[in-house]
Amino acid sequence: MKILFVGDGQLGQMLGASGIGHGHECLLFSTRTNTVKPLSAQLDLAMSLAEAIAWADVVSWEHEDIPADILAAAHDKFLMDPARIKSLTDRRAEKKLFDDCRVATSPWQTYRDADELLKILHQAEQPLVLKAARGGYDGKGQWRFRLADNPVELAQQAGRAPGIAEHMIPFEREVSLVGARSKDGSICCYPLITNVHERGILSYSLGAIDPVEDELQQQAEEAFRRLTDSLNYVGVLAIEFFVVTDGKQSRLLVNEIAPRVHNSGHWTMTGANCSQFDLHIRALTGMPLPLLRLEPTLMLNVIGADQIPVGLWHHPDTQCHWYNKDPRPGRKVGHVNIRTANRDTAIKWVAQWAEKLQVLAD
Repeated sequence: MKILFVGDGQLGQMLGASGIGHGHECLLFSTRTNTVKPLSAQLDLAMSLAEAIAWADVVSWEHEDIPADILAAAHDKFLMDPARIKSLTDRRAEKKLFDDCRVATSPWQTYRDADELLKILHQAEQPLVLKAARGGYDGKGQWRFRLADNPVELAQQAGRAPGIAEHMIPFEREVSLVGARSKDGSICCYPLITNVHERGILSYSLGAIDPVEDELQQQAEEAFRRLTDSLNYVGVLAIEFFVVTDGKQSRLLVNEIAPRVHNSGHWTMTGANCSQFDLHIRALTGMPLPLLRLEPTLMLNVIGADQIPVGLWHHPDTQCHWYNKDPRPGRKVGHVNIRTANRDTAIKWVAQWAEKLQVLAD
């Protein structure tokens, strides 16, 4: 099969490598330079977007913010309605999808401008998280409001563009579910994993390390099925949840979804017999979804560092991935997967290496 991926960043490259490993032909379209590229090459091909779409049997993506011209030109080569995916770049549409699918979230409301936001802040009886409706990731475009804060000052800052205000949830931990849905509606999900963030950026994930309650896994997979069925989705999708505890009962609240392969799924490149990238290729091409075999794995992001130390490249328990990006504080430039026997060992790795590998923005 011939697959065209929209996007040539690290996710596009990893998807392409998996596609080639499964016997398919793959090209990447750079939305930065509007050029078609072969896998891993810096040189552009003498091929237009229209020619690349005509060449492809199927078009997929590494990020959901797909330009309108590509949505129109490649409409018949996507395996689902791409406009539904594009709509999820707006948090208001994303939250409405959750409500429509009866998937639990924290209470939320929208605002259009600073005046509307100021009214919300004046009426607030609990702390809020404010998020710009569009754009923003890794902690960008987000603000926290506590009842002692100055609402006027915050409204002027956060209300420059439309957004949502949601209740700040006292959660126990953050987890995510990565899974895939095939065209026939079958699904395959990895277990819920624990994610730890620093300044709004994913620092590390504990893949197949923390025990997962059956009830929480069932809640997560039910949310996955409802959302992907509603979207008629094909491929890998990630859902980020908060674990909240009411008395002795734990439950999940959806934070947000990523309709694509996801940073918190990188551990599967080492810790599963089928990585999230392989899973996406299987779903796209109609291959059977696998029975998963898992191995406890720590995924430690490399953020803003200029290199991965040689000692990690040479260690028998590590698998290093460098994205060949110019480093700057807060930018993800690679990740290291580490095979680990248990949580204690994983946390020792974090304590030893996180500070050396992560330069966060001020």
